[in-house]
Amino acid sequence: MGKGTGCRFRSGWILSLSFVLMAACLCPAARQMENLTRGVAAVKQAEGRVSVSWRLFGTDPESVAFNLYRITNGGQPEKVNATPITDSTYFPDTQADLEKPLDYFIRPVLEGRELAACKPVRAWENDYLEIPIQPIEGYRPGDASAGDLDGDGEYEIVLHQVGRGRDNSFEGITTQPILDAYKLDGTHLWRIDLGINIREGEHYTQFMVYDLDGDGRAEVVCKTADGTKDGTGKVIGDADKDWRTLKEGDKRHGRILDGPEYLTVFDGRTGAALKTVDYIPGRDPIDGWGGIGGNGGNDNYGNRCDRFLACVAYLDGQRPSVVACRGVYGRTVLAAWDWRDGNLTSRWVFDSGIRYPPFKDASPYSGMGGHSLTAADVDGDGKDEIVYHSMVVDDDGTGLYSTGFRHGDALHVSDMYPDRPGLEILTVHENEGETVRFQTPGVVMRDAATGTVLWKHSPGVDISHCLAADIDPRHHGFEAWDGGGEMRDSSGTIIGKAPRMRDFVIWWDGDLLRELLAGHTVSKWNWQEEKAEALFTAGSSGRRWSRPQLVGDLLGDWREELLVTGPDRKSLRLYTTTMPTEHRIYTLMHDPQYRLSIAWQNVAYNKPPHTSFYLGHRMAPPLKPNLVLVGSGEAIAGVREKK
Repeated sequence: MGKGTGCRFRSGWILSLSFVLMAACLCPAARQMENLTRGVAAVKQAEGRVSVSWRLFGTDPESVAFNLYRITNGGQPEKVNATPITDSTYFPDTQADLEKPLDYFIRPVLEGRELAACKPVRAWENDYLEIPIQPIEGYRPGDASAGDLDGDGEYEIVLHQVGRGRDNSFEGITTQPILDAYKLDGTHLWRIDLGINIREGEHYTQFMVYDLDGDGRAEVVCKTADGTKDGTGKVIGDADKDWRTLKEGDKRHGRILDGPEYLTVFDGRTGAALKTVDYIPGRDPIDGWGGIGGNGGNDNYGNRCDRFLACVAYLDGQRPSVVACRGVYGRTVLAAWDWRDGNLTSRWVFDSGIRYPPFKDASPYSGMGGHSLTAADVDGDGKDEIVYHSMVVDDDGTGLYSTGFRHGDALHVSDMYPDRPGLEILTVHENEGETVRFQTPGVVMRDAATGTVLWKHSPGVDISHCLAADIDPRHHGFEAWDGGGEMRDSSGTIIGKAPRMRDFVIWWDGDLLRELLAGHTVSKWNWQEEKAEALFTAGSSGRRWSRPQLVGDLLGDWREELLVTGPDRKSLRLYTTTMPTEHRIYTLMHDPQYRLSIAWQNVAYNKPPHTSFYLGHRMAPPLKPNLVLVGSGEAIAGVREKK
């Protein structure tokens, strides 16, 4: 089914540096980013071949080629390819002895000269990498995030272990949230117990994993409280305090509506608490978080005041900041923080303000939040904005614009329509109870920079799901669909039946179209017969329709991996595609918007990551990202490409 053109890149400087200060004078406008290894992924297959893929870096010269080497049973390396590989970063080895242990590595080739080899990687015996975890009685693996915690250029996994949770709208006692860190071989690095004063539920603990200070190692940032125990066993605040409301039959039962609230930066290597500050903003007044979002109501028992979001953004265009957020239905507060030189300092605070029913004097930014968010450079100034569903907060903490379309559950941002400049935003909106009178459109496609509506439909209808991706090559750009069952093109015109899958998409097979993801099953949209056809199912513990822990470009070439729960909840399984591809695109983790999407994917209602450039059928070569790489990865250093 449809195929696009291969992808090449414009020439430019190649930077690979161990410390960001070494490059500051060379590239002051570059964004600090992880220096990764080549991420070789080799998978033995039943067909008698080994599928091997690796990363092309965003800083690699366009002219770079690769040689692939095999080591059989600890012997001497053998080159697998006859001529340097130039058309993709995928190669099938059909001559390997699959009965013996196999290791693979690649060497970049420039101007006919081989450069340093990457670290050899053992081929997987199965179609997945098994990552043992330390299970907790009464808990299950929840959301996960990826970051280079120890600075070796390889991703580690931070896993949220989930026990008994509660949605904000329900009372009840929960277990305490647990964060675990694992290397991909299952080595357990640390465990953080957030304690009884942090409630469990998808609207509460949003954990950011990112290298915030440029030392080559990712930190972990999240909301904490009295009794939180860090990865070294040290307790934050007062270990003996229990701030939970314990009143059976009361709407406040099990909620934490008193006591201090903190924001803590943890060391990625050890889980040690590095710095703890007061969380901005505080919860009070508890009845001050209502507004025209959702059903337009209010409460005094802790539902609306404890809706949290978070993200990481390059607010100065160069170094990442963490943004901790509170509120979605009415008052919304975004607090940006910088982690620099061991200090956590407030950069700015955006606050839409406290208002009470009937909310007639509320800020236009009140009630515009949703259950996900995105950090992206929507106005093209080189700095990130925060797309907070129906509104956008500028990089300096001021409101860029508000659409007035109110709260919703799903949000997507990318360069969806390559024939028009800039990014687009697709949102859905709630219309229920008293707020049906606003006749808010159920679905809106808008210009990301200005909020100008490109198309919309279903005024006054409550729509909870939507997706946008290029799944049909007959229409240039993304297709968009929602709960209505119809698919639309760039003008909003109905072009046919939509897939039933409305939550997640993934780049999996070899073409440039995106695939559909439902639970653990990857499907291809057959646009001729208007139906989804299964390509692959990650067979773990029989929970094939449960949500993956993480979806992202974690290994190998530009296509995405699936991280799911293994059998008996005693492991995670990482699946990578083995389907051939003829397209060569730099690792999506070197596209800043996509990389930030992996950081916020664990937030509230998980949504798929999107690139800042159009990735789809008949795409143009993406511009090379302007990056300064930090850490101990394998990027090519000191090469200037001829023009």
